Amino acid sequence: MDVAYSSIMLTAVTVGFLISRKTQRFVSVGRFERMGIALGAVCGGIIGAKLPFVLADWPDLVSGRAWFADGKTIMFGLVGGYAGVELMKWALDIRVKTGDSFAVPVAVAVGIGRLGCFTAGCCHGTASSLPWAVDFGDGIFRHPTQLYEFAFHIGIAGVLAWLFGRKMLSGQLFKLYLVAYFGYRFATEFIRPEPKLWLDLTGYQWAALAFIPLFLGLWYHDATKMVISAARGAEDNLRPESGTAT
Repeated sequence: MDVAYSSIMLTAVTVGFLISRKTQRFVSVGRFERMGIALGAVCGGIIGAKLPFVLADWPDLVSGRAWFADGKTIMFGLVGGYAGVELMKWALDIRVKTGDSFAVPVAVAVGIGRLGCFTAGCCHGTASSLPWAVDFGDGIFRHPTQLYEFAFHIGIAGVLAWLFGRKMLSGQLFKLYLVAYFGYRFATEFIRPEPKLWLDLTGYQWAALAFIPLFLGLWYHDATKMVISAARGAEDNLRPESGTAT
């Protein structure tokens, strides 16, 4: 089981990397900047994925053991990866939009990774009597939420690839992916055996309710800046050059 899980996760990383080599050809940054962005994404993703579990275990946080214990979440990993990229771009003074080049490879990699969760029997759903419910070894048939999520990520990857190829929603594709995923997680948490917090919602649902307006706000902010920049560019093109004879 561990070998199968590790093999699938390695496949997920490899496929994501190969796709990113194609999508990042359209990003006009140098090799050093690409390496910096990749480092920011990996480090931010790892820290984000572990952070909720680390903060929830204060004694192990103080000792440092919490960082090496089990437990990680893809939701916070994606947000951490986004933050890591933006922080690295700020540090390296990179002004080019890079999110579109990450959207498809990340979605595909996460989708394949969920197949690893399915083989390991983790991240399953609640008990179900549906024909496709799966017994993960405890005699209870449950929703195969790992397969549901695999279908979601591969499906949204197809949509993102279509938009990317047609240069639609340029600069916003990764935000679209995140908002769509947060909405998906909010809906499917009702069939996941996660602890309920306030108003009978799980921690992931509350996180989704926080992240969705955050990234919609970032989307609006970026879109507004692009409109203003385009308007200024149009004004500059219409303005007569100084020194031109009349």
